[in-house]
Amino acid sequence: MKNKTAGANQIIAVALGLVLMLAQASAARAAEIKVLCSTALRTVMQELVPQFERATGNKVVIEYGVSAAIQRRVEAGEPFDAIVLTVKQLDALVQEGKIAPGTRTPIARSGMAIAIHAGAARPDIKTMDALKRTLLAAKSIAFAKEGASGLYFMALAKRLGIVEQLKLKPTDTGDEVGEAVAGGTAELGMLPVSEILPVKGVELLGEFPKEVQEYAISVGGVSVAAKQAAAARELIKFATAPAAAPVIRKKGMEPERE
Repeated sequence: MKNKTAGANQIIAVALGLVLMLAQASAARAAEIKVLCSTALRTVMQELVPQFERATGNKVVIEYGVSAAIQRRVEAGEPFDAIVLTVKQLDALVQEGKIAPGTRTPIARSGMAIAIHAGAARPDIKTMDALKRTLLAAKSIAFAKEGASGLYFMALAKRLGIVEQLKLKPTDTGDEVGEAVAGGTAELGMLPVSEILPVKGVELLGEFPKEVQEYAISVGGVSVAAKQAAAARELIKFATAPAAAPVIRKKGMEPERE
């Protein structure tokens, strides 16, 4: 009886040892991927990343910010594995040799739009004349100085010849634009659609008229010095797979293909 018990204990010990070895091997294979990401794609990644982690066993550590600010961090030498920025900033890093050749991958795009406080009156912006009247009548207009939507808006206002007449409220980030509109310190806010939809206390007034509309295009890439290059490529591939398209559309964006 004692021999049987000892034998059973040995079998259990061996089995537990095998389980531990397999768990350790799995942990060793799992990668921790550092990602720097533009806020334009934040809500998409917040839904896709957990799916990717469950599917692959990898862990994603992701930081969000304005593309121009992230570009400066990379240029200053900050390490990363994968990155998602707007076209201008990503292409600049490709030219500087910071992004591995061939990894530049368009992911999604979001139209430029105007945010208003939830429940506020909805002025007309459907035509260029209506848009111009609404902008001139606004008591305050918030925009991110370095954000894609802010740069677009200022260029448009200059083209319309109304910059000097507008009551402008520049901010450092798109998050601050949303906060200003939600808190009532700005009547209008300029942001991509994808950055307006998740903000509590804010509503989408509408996109800019088609004749002047532009898009914030999110483009991914992998660092030339990535420690987890294969896993980073896998993450970008996951974000551009057909299965990701419904998530992208739900968040106010469109899948982007070259």
